[in-house]
Amino acid sequence: MEISNVFWNASFDELKKGYIQDCDSFTCLVCGEKIEKGIVYPFENKLFEAERYMRIHIERIHVSIFDYLLGMDKKLTGLTEHQKKLLSLFYQGKNDKEIQKELGIGSVSTIRHHRFALKEKERQAKTFLAMMELLKEKDEYAPAFVTVHKTATMIDERYNITQDEQEKLVNKYFLDGVLTKFPQKEKQRLIVLREISNHLKMDYQYDEQELNQILKGFYEDYVLIRRYLVEYGFLERKSDGSSYWLKK
Repeated sequence: MEISNVFWNASFDELKKGYIQDCDSFTCLVCGEKIEKGIVYPFENKLFEAERYMRIHIERIHVSIFDYLLGMDKKLTGLTEHQKKLLSLFYQGKNDKEIQKELGIGSVSTIRHHRFALKEKERQAKTFLAMMELLKEKDEYAPAFVTVHKTATMIDERYNITQDEQEKLVNKYFLDGVLTKFPQKEKQRLIVLREISNHLKMDYQYDEQELNQILKGFYEDYVLIRRYLVEYGFLERKSDGSSYWLKK
């Protein structure tokens, strides 16, 4: 299962921790890193059991799960940039007066009002989550939607894709693993790009020539595919185009 599916299927408590566990390992919800149980891991001249080492991994690589969640696309968090800034300052432990001074807005009571508004948003979110959980028990006609990848950009109607649609379109556009044509419609492009990205290695940096060779195996216009993989948030790259990697 790809990491986006693991991420969105995680429980509330698992999202807070930033990892899930099964019988053999702990898996980071951000990057998919697995830490095996029963192994002692060395770090800075100390030894740590698996779960503690997973927390160290999150702190070292991702700073904190809070920072990662805060940095996600607005369509996934529902937060404005101003709200994100406020939440970041609250998380740093700053008081209302310090925040008001740093942001240079209104007064201390203005910051207090923002706290109240965010608390209201929390209550609304809890209510909505409860309703959606209850709905799952009754809505037998709800289709199985394809999970939106966590690094998606411009999240809109094009992500309204069911698993059945994806399977049919993959079979339509790929013949023996080769893309027969690049679709014009946004939704179909997304499915094609997702399928190609699934064949790229996680935690690996491709130089441009190596990536071009791989993409050429899928479609003759590999430059077009490479550009759209970046545009749709599947790939990240260095500004000079010398290195590409799957976004986490």
